[in-house]
Amino acid sequence: MVERAGPGAASVVKAVRRWVRRPGWAQRTHGPGRSAWTRGRGRVLAGVAVCTALLLSFHRSVPNRVGGLGSLLESFLPWLGVVVVVLLVLALVRRSALALVALLLPAAAWTYLFGGLLLPAPEPGADDLVVLQHNVSDENTDPAGTARALAGAGPDLVALEELVPPALEAYAKTLAPDYPYRTVRGTVGLWSKYPLSGSRPLDIKPRGIEEEWERGLRTVAHTPRGEVAVYVAHLPSVRVGVSGLASSWRDESAGLLGDALDAEGLRRVVLLGDLNGTVDDRALRPLTDSLNVAERGLALSFPAGLPLARIDQVMARAGTVGALRALPATGSDHLPVVAQISWD
Repeated sequence: MVERAGPGAASVVKAVRRWVRRPGWAQRTHGPGRSAWTRGRGRVLAGVAVCTALLLSFHRSVPNRVGGLGSLLESFLPWLGVVVVVLLVLALVRRSALALVALLLPAAAWTYLFGGLLLPAPEPGADDLVVLQHNVSDENTDPAGTARALAGAGPDLVALEELVPPALEAYAKTLAPDYPYRTVRGTVGLWSKYPLSGSRPLDIKPRGIEEEWERGLRTVAHTPRGEVAVYVAHLPSVRVGVSGLASSWRDESAGLLGDALDAEGLRRVVLLGDLNGTVDDRALRPLTDSLNVAERGLALSFPAGLPLARIDQVMARAGTVGALRALPATGSDHLPVVAQISWD
């Protein structure tokens, strides 16, 4: 027996039918000019959706030879999700079924690439190593306050860049009670709750830089989980101008850092640093091809006032970077990022 729908259900069905039959959904319209314009906009939205899906899925195919377009796209790749949302709103306003169907492509591509980062982070394990990375800025006017904020997060290791005197003394003094072990090379340093040994500078200086430049170190942290080789690095800055992305020094320095990591004898490795690039940027492939990156958390870190990208990174070998989150702003133009690492 088939039951007839009640008056309420019938009203809903009629309303839906009237909405669907409006121009842009139905084949028949109230006028050829209006029909062509509405359907045309649907095709344009669908085309943009397909192009967005192609950029997400094949961003490695975008050439880097002209203005570093590939790296520039990959630096802001997650923001293509905003394009998807805008297209969705426009498709609903225009009532374009074609555009809505086409939007499934970029939505699926974005979810595949970045959806996992939005999932809840697992609870920290008792054996996890908690690490913090922060470019403190050489113009920071409150280094002691910054140090107190970082220590308050309770990490096991604290990596800092842009350390300059006299701010260095303020960091050392403030962090000393909780982090009795430290090593500083040039403008980068590491503070640790555990003993450090074998500390040495890391040569990642590009050939084109002639002035004094020391922005990398390698040391061994003797943790309760065993020995861990810890690398702290600050890669050269990139510049975005009318000619595109200028990143040759950054790219060269990333290659030198990758060579050093490949030659590392210890199985467990942690890399902390301001790498001036996102993990999607092909220029960091010498690092991301051999190290694990964060599985949870977008943790956008730069600029601090309106974070657009995460260029402060935590990576690991023989370990999983299970969660990465940004901390509140300090006196720096970067946000600190903290992560937990569980070992294989």
